[in-house]
Amino acid sequence: MKLTEIYKTRERVLSFEIFPPKAQEELANIDETLEILCDLKPDYISVTFGAGGSSNNNKTIEICRKIREQYHTEAVAHLTCLCYDEKEIEEFCRELEANGIENILALRGDVNPNAPAKGVFNHASDLISYIRPHTDFCIAGACYPENHPESADRIQEMTNLRKKVDAGAEVLLSQLFFDNNDFFSFVEDARIAGIEVPITPGIMPCLSAKSIKRMVTTCGAKLPERFARIIDRYEDNKEALFDAGLYYAISQIIDLIAAGSDGVHIYTMNRPSAARRICEGIRNII
Repeated sequence: MKLTEIYKTRERVLSFEIFPPKAQEELANIDETLEILCDLKPDYISVTFGAGGSSNNNKTIEICRKIREQYHTEAVAHLTCLCYDEKEIEEFCRELEANGIENILALRGDVNPNAPAKGVFNHASDLISYIRPHTDFCIAGACYPENHPESADRIQEMTNLRKKVDAGAEVLLSQLFFDNNDFFSFVEDARIAGIEVPITPGIMPCLSAKSIKRMVTTCGAKLPERFARIIDRYEDNKEALFDAGLYYAISQIIDLIAAGSDGVHIYTMNRPSAARRICEGIRNII
């Protein structure tokens, strides 16, 4: 089922993100992760895409096919473009179509010194414009509640986001954030800019202080005082940080749904136990 149909037919959408394990033996154990996640009845699961010709690329397709065929859950394949040319993108699209994948998340991809940009697709909107006329994918795009790190201001952010939607993005999934007011403000600005597609908030539970600090540095998200206190207090106590991080994520989701958000996209970090704990906390809400 395409994402557009999912959003039309569900009052609230629950989705997860996972990444292909790097080690082959870990890939062989991905079923354990998928069994737990799919038992939580998500509307779809997205699978990240390896950068710059990584072998993870084929793993993305393999895992998406497994999600659909073995677990009967819709899959969304991430597709990055910065390090690829037209022929390579066309080949990826053919592979996705051949494996029954109907939904993609079109991304520029991170700048990687080990995989030089080819200068063909410099923005996700370029990728969407290229594949939209030639494929039947439902295309999702990413958005940044606190602005993309390379945006000068909110006006430029909305201008670029409008380009992405006008090019053919039919659903938007947000980057992580820890202050719901940033998301609410972002959605309001997007609607004023004439962007009417579903905008789903992305939530990453704090399971590791190190990983959260790394992600914050990468995407430019800020740490609210309440959240920063949790990290400062429990950084050296993994079990306590795990519990506190999950409760913070649950409180974010409850507030988002109460305010009318169309669902939530949970960055699981391949930790299905965390996803299960969150879903138990929001069982009667979403």
